[in-house]
Amino acid sequence: MAPRMQLRPRLQWCKPVNGGGMPGACRHPMSVLAVVLAVGMACAGVGLLPGEEPTRYIVDGRRSGYTYLSEENQRLQDDDFANPGLLWVEQGRELWRHADSSTGRSCASCHGDAAESMRGVRTRYPRFDSRRGKLINLEQQINRCREERMQATPDPYESEALLALTAYVSFQSRGLPINVSIDGPAQPFFEAGKAFFFRRRGQLDLACNHCHDQHAGRRLRGDVVSQGQINGFPVYRHTWQTLGSTHRMFAWCNAAVRAEPYPYGSDDYTSLELFMAWRGRGLPVETPAIRR
Repeated sequence: MAPRMQLRPRLQWCKPVNGGGMPGACRHPMSVLAVVLAVGMACAGVGLLPGEEPTRYIVDGRRSGYTYLSEENQRLQDDDFANPGLLWVEQGRELWRHADSSTGRSCASCHGDAAESMRGVRTRYPRFDSRRGKLINLEQQINRCREERMQATPDPYESEALLALTAYVSFQSRGLPINVSIDGPAQPFFEAGKAFFFRRRGQLDLACNHCHDQHAGRRLRGDVVSQGQINGFPVYRHTWQTLGSTHRMFAWCNAAVRAEPYPYGSDDYTSLELFMAWRGRGLPVETPAIRR
């Protein structure tokens, strides 16, 4: 079996704890700057013009987390020379071409140029997988390809490699509207995710909707509560000082209301992810987004 490509030391950020714990390691500033500059030159910016309202981030009352950011953080997200999330996009670009199995296949062996083959893919996940008879998200699809097509070991949830590949694939859909399917075989999973969103839990006896529907736009502990939209994931979150998945965010929120988080990749979180994607339908993919 071919050796697993080693991630560059400058991308070995702090390892998150399942449940959303705070990270504790630091990166090398000059190495980070070099990669950010390299990625920035290869990517087209999507920044706002001076005085421009972020109207593309608001669709029929649904507001991306971008609209709740300070102007400084909006500029950071828009700047392809400074957005730290692009470090993972660049790493994903390298992993895309890397043959990580005895078959000698890479992602590019089957899918070719990601800019063409992966355009629009992020907008459709999670989706129902008829072969497995269950709902899967983008991370699970990537690992399915690794197992079945490449005969390689699946990457653990929240690992640098899986985050990087997910960010790279998602990046190809940046600016395209979220458009998941919730009917047919996906409907039971959608209903399960909806029930999760409205179910009270934890010692604080709160449901997702209490914060992200009823109190969106209000302040809590000094921060403005957003609608909790997931169109920017994986996101670089200042609280984590690293890139994180949608399921890490779900676990963090569960812990915040003093509820036991579910495992990353669980059916419960994947169903919730489908409901949340539908809830933010029409919002543009922002990966890699910046959040507080």
